[in-house]
Amino acid sequence: MSEEQDNSQKTEEPTQKKLEDAQKKGQVPLSREFNNWMILLGGTIIVAFMSGHLMYELSALFKGYFEMAGAIPSVGGGLASILGDALFDVLRLMVLPFLFLMAVAFLAPVLQIGFMFSPEAIKPDIKKGSPMAGFKRLFSMQAIIEFLKGLLKIIVVGAVGVLLVAPYMDGLDHFVGLPMLDAVDELRSITLRVLSGMLFALLIVTLIDVVYQRYSHHQKMMMTMQEVKDEHKQSEGDPHMKARLRQLRHQRAQQRMMQAVPSADVVITNPTHFAVALKYDPEVMDAPKVVAKGADNIALKIKEVAAEHGIEVVEDKPLARSLYDLVEIDQDIPVDLYKAVAEIISYVFKKRKK
Repeated sequence: MSEEQDNSQKTEEPTQKKLEDAQKKGQVPLSREFNNWMILLGGTIIVAFMSGHLMYELSALFKGYFEMAGAIPSVGGGLASILGDALFDVLRLMVLPFLFLMAVAFLAPVLQIGFMFSPEAIKPDIKKGSPMAGFKRLFSMQAIIEFLKGLLKIIVVGAVGVLLVAPYMDGLDHFVGLPMLDAVDELRSITLRVLSGMLFALLIVTLIDVVYQRYSHHQKMMMTMQEVKDEHKQSEGDPHMKARLRQLRHQRAQQRMMQAVPSADVVITNPTHFAVALKYDPEVMDAPKVVAKGADNIALKIKEVAAEHGIEVVEDKPLARSLYDLVEIDQDIPVDLYKAVAEIISYVFKKRKK
C-alpha cells in the first residue's frame, strides 16, 4: 500500500542526473525477450546458411571414421587417439557457428541501450538475496507479468510448432528410404520453416515487451516534487554539477546566437580571429545591434552560416576587434563606433539594392 502511495506521488519527469545515476547502477530498459529473439534469429541464420555445409562436413567426417573402424586396435591408445581426433574435428566445425551466436548475443543488448558497462550492476546485493525480498518479488506485479509473458510464449510457440509441423507428420515414413544427406537436407528445410514461423510469431511478443520495459523503466524513474527539490539543492553545492550546468548554458547560448546570424545584415571580420554579426533596421532601431560574435572556431562558424544565407562579410580588423571587445550580444554599438559601422552598413544596403 505504501509503495502504491509513493508511486502516486511521483508526478515529475526524471531528471538527467536521475537517469545517469540509474544507468551507472545498471538500471536500464533492457528487454530479455529481445535478446532471446536475436539469439533465435542467429540460430535461424545458422540453419539457413551454415547447416548444409556443416551436415555435409560432419557426414563425410563420420563416414571416414566408420570406414576405418575395423583398423582401430582394441588395445593400446589407438581408440583414445581416434576419439580425440574426432572430437577436435567436430569442435573445429562448430567454432564458426558458436562465435556467430556469441556475437549476436553481445549485439542484442547493444542495439537496445548502446555499449554500456556498469560495475555496480554485478556487485552482490544482500537485500536481494534475503528470503523476504524473494517472497515479495514472487508475488509482485513484475512476477505476474513475467508469468503471463511466459504463458503467451508457450502458447505462441506451441501453436506455430503444431501448425507448421503437422503437415509433415503423415509423410515421416518416407525419410526411412532416403539417403542420409537427402534426409538431413529435408529435415533442415522443415526446421528452417518452423524457426522462421516462430521468429515472426515471437516478434509480436518481443515488440510488446520492448515497449513495456521502456514504459516500466520510465515509471520507475519518475520523481516526487520533493526528490526534484532535494536533487536541485544537492546539485547547487556540487562543483562538478555547477561546471556541467555552466557548460550547458554556454552551449545553449551559442546555439541561440548561431540561430540569430541569418537575421544579420553584415558580418565584420578580423578576418580569421574575430567575427561580429550586426543587424540594423532604421525603422525600429536607434543603432545597429550585435546579434552574434565569436573568436577563432566560433568566428569561422559565424562566417560559414553567413555565407550559407548570403549575408555580406566585410573585413575590417580594428573595427571587428573593437566590436568584439566592447559590445555584448543583443547590445547596441557605442556612439564612438557609429561612423565606422555606418559606412559599412551603408555600403551593404547600397549593394543589396543593386
